[in-house]
Amino acid sequence: MVSPEIIVNHRTGNYPIYIGIGVQNDCLDILRERIAPSSNHLWITDANVNALYGNAFGQSAFDHTKLICDPGETSKSFTQYHAALNHALDLGLDRHSTIFALGGGVPGDLAGFVAASFMRGINWIQIPTTLLAQVDSSVGGKTGINLSDAKNSVGAFWQPQAVIIDPSVLKTLELSELTSGLAEVVKYGVIMDVDFFGWLESNCDSINHLDMEVMTHLIRRCCQLKAHVVQEDEYETNGKRAILNYGHTFAHAIEKVFGYGTYPHGHAVAMGMQAAMRLAELLGRVPSNDVMRQAKLLQNLKIPHLFPAQHHTDLWDAMARDKKAIAGKRRFILPTRIGHVELVDSIAREVVLESMELASRPMA
Repeated sequence: MVSPEIIVNHRTGNYPIYIGIGVQNDCLDILRERIAPSSNHLWITDANVNALYGNAFGQSAFDHTKLICDPGETSKSFTQYHAALNHALDLGLDRHSTIFALGGGVPGDLAGFVAASFMRGINWIQIPTTLLAQVDSSVGGKTGINLSDAKNSVGAFWQPQAVIIDPSVLKTLELSELTSGLAEVVKYGVIMDVDFFGWLESNCDSINHLDMEVMTHLIRRCCQLKAHVVQEDEYETNGKRAILNYGHTFAHAIEKVFGYGTYPHGHAVAMGMQAAMRLAELLGRVPSNDVMRQAKLLQNLKIPHLFPAQHHTDLWDAMARDKKAIAGKRRFILPTRIGHVELVDSIAREVVLESMELASRPMA
């Protein structure tokens, strides 16, 4: 039986994160420890993941029915959420039932919100299969769906019962999915761990070749960092959790203006990180060497990160609806150095627009 690698503490308890190559083979034992066998259960996944892992992770051992969604952000909608709630009701799920989220961030966010609201809250377990979900969205209990004009604007904080991560599933991902996840990995180095950032700089080749030992360490460290932040600010009440949104003010505006799915989320985050770093540079907050280090690491990990060259005024307007905005005042997470960021507001429109322009150009 595999032992949990990390324990995440929260206000009402704690939950384990299991990380290991081939841990899917131990998944049945893990799940049996954490669910009520007498109740019905529901697996929520998408069509791509179901085609690859529809019979893995111990699914066949439970009395369950799958809800298979379309891949992509369009499934984080009120229509799909309503359908999932009705599906849970038709299956006879009760307060002892468990919902399993199998897949990337979209099935995870949707399944978590369904679990948070059905019967006023039932158990759920995260089984992330994308790098982005493994290093970021599966940990911390943020769940939700999108409005047409704002991403993740409807949802709940609802912590899972467990997170089960098998790095070996990354071998089935397309390059765009891997690089999307790696953007969030780089984010952790910039916001809170300069040593980890340096480790990433030294291990680009191994990461690009999906060395499993290296990837396991990478995932473990990101989960440790995310767990630390969540434990400090579970419900985003004291501002500490806001640092996880580095690059996201720009990224969410990109996704809104250009359409959800036009850019993978992680690529939009990488573009947003470049714009945030250039903005910090314009404000005299970071040395030019840090700007270059971030750009070089993103490039060496093959992460698309050049900011869109058009619609900058539309992006500025879209930022007013960002979750961090207060009374329309745009707020940004900006670095002071590699390894530390701060929340900054009251930045002039022309300076933000200039940062977008600079971030749209390749660095020399």
